[in-house]
Amino acid sequence: MRDFSSDHRWLSLNTATLRKQGDFSEIIDACARHGIRAIDPWREQVANMGLDRAARAVRDAGLDLSGYCRGGLFPADAARRGEVRDDNRRCVDEAKALGAACIVLVAGGLPQYARPGSHPSKDIAAARAQVEEGLAEMLDYAKEARVPLAIEPLHPAYAADRCCVNTTAQALDLCDRLDPGRSGMLGVALDVYHIWWDPEVMGQIARAGKDRLLAFHVCDWLVPTKDILNDRGMMGDGVIDIKRLRAAVEAQGYAGYSEIEIFSNDWWAKPLDEVLKTCIERHRTVV
Repeated sequence: MRDFSSDHRWLSLNTATLRKQGDFSEIIDACARHGIRAIDPWREQVANMGLDRAARAVRDAGLDLSGYCRGGLFPADAARRGEVRDDNRRCVDEAKALGAACIVLVAGGLPQYARPGSHPSKDIAAARAQVEEGLAEMLDYAKEARVPLAIEPLHPAYAADRCCVNTTAQALDLCDRLDPGRSGMLGVALDVYHIWWDPEVMGQIARAGKDRLLAFHVCDWLVPTKDILNDRGMMGDGVIDIKRLRAAVEAQGYAGYSEIEIFSNDWWAKPLDEVLKTCIERHRTVV
């Protein structure tokens, strides 16, 4: 396992971590101040800045993009299937323009939550079928652009409203059915917040292998968790054995960034530079 104790060259910042403290330009400037060399921006942040301007700012700062958040949200009623397709194609185009290493995909839950305005449904099996269908279509477009897609399984608490792909095994099953030749264009983004609890996760990481492990995200699970979405912990403040999970992905050959992604009302209320200093210190000591 790589030694992170002496520097933070393999730290990437998911820009949601500073969502409330600054816009995309301010986050880029802050990363430069703190010697952070990679980011994973969110689409709305890029859109607010403008894609061309954002791409120039990333290039001028010399930043790598460990990913681009987010594509997916596939389930929808028939009237919105075209919207889903077109939105995900735009996501691919944006990721290519920015030079992102992959697109992080959140599958979507039941249609009315994945695509608001869709007719309500309780059929999660149908939602999962739509995820596979939509992902297959997006994959064809992404292959032409040479932009890899990384399915992020989310904790089962999100199955209804955000993501009906809830385990690493489910995500890898999709990969195996849609990309049996392991082209390098379809894999998984593993976030410790969503996978730490899974008794099968270590075996599934081994099953994934180097060519399916496209991204690795870190934060922590607090006890108690006050808000399942917006109360993630800073690494070291919770119960996740982060080093064990990083050791497992690196044992398969993963050599990319450890991306810090913290949705937290508490951390969003702190000064930007304080958050980044803490991220760097924890990356060196507990990641």
